[in-house]
Amino acid sequence: MRDVRGFSRSASALSSRHDEHVGIANLGGPISTEPRINERIRVPEVRLVGPNGEQVGIVSIHDALKLAQEADLDLVEVAATARPPVCKLMDYGKFKYESAMKAREARKNQAHTIIKEIKLRPKIDPHDYETKKGHVVRFLKAGDKVKVTIMFRGREQSRPELGFRLLQRLADDVQELGFVESHAKQDGRNMIMVIGPHKKKAEAKAEKAAAKAQRGGEEPSPPEE
Repeated sequence: MRDVRGFSRSASALSSRHDEHVGIANLGGPISTEPRINERIRVPEVRLVGPNGEQVGIVSIHDALKLAQEADLDLVEVAATARPPVCKLMDYGKFKYESAMKAREARKNQAHTIIKEIKLRPKIDPHDYETKKGHVVRFLKAGDKVKVTIMFRGREQSRPELGFRLLQRLADDVQELGFVESHAKQDGRNMIMVIGPHKKKAEAKAEKAAAKAQRGGEEPSPPEE
């Protein structure tokens, strides 16, 4: 058995932390999706990883729990399907908190893309086509995706090539602003294609704000980080 030094923890502290994580489960609550920790890990041996990522090796579960106690850390199962399972020494409470903060920050910085929808008829007249195309251009400039739906009626359903040609024409007309993200496909009586913007929502908003500031004779404010 390999000797690992630098760990110090009391058994009572481990038991207290363990009770915090599994007390509810003992009352018949819902099945937890969190990894098993400490005494919940019921295997004879584990492949142990130290708190700084160092490879300790394969040790008995008894020795792994002892090392966790001595280090004032938790024994956390990070790869349950491995043989033997891989466990790491860490402060599980701190790990969960940092993970939650990172997820929150990622959601905060995420640009939400809205999907707009435009509906066309296979035999749309030129004026209506230009109007609809104008809407698509506006949506793409704003950084939104556009779902283009061709609606077939009656005998038009026997002429799917009309829909394909119309969608291809529209894609070609707006190719400087967007790209075909989902190619044309039949969906019942309709034919659907999705066009995605080349520019992200945040970039489109920044450009719009800059253009508005210039029109007003003001210096545009720098985009928020």
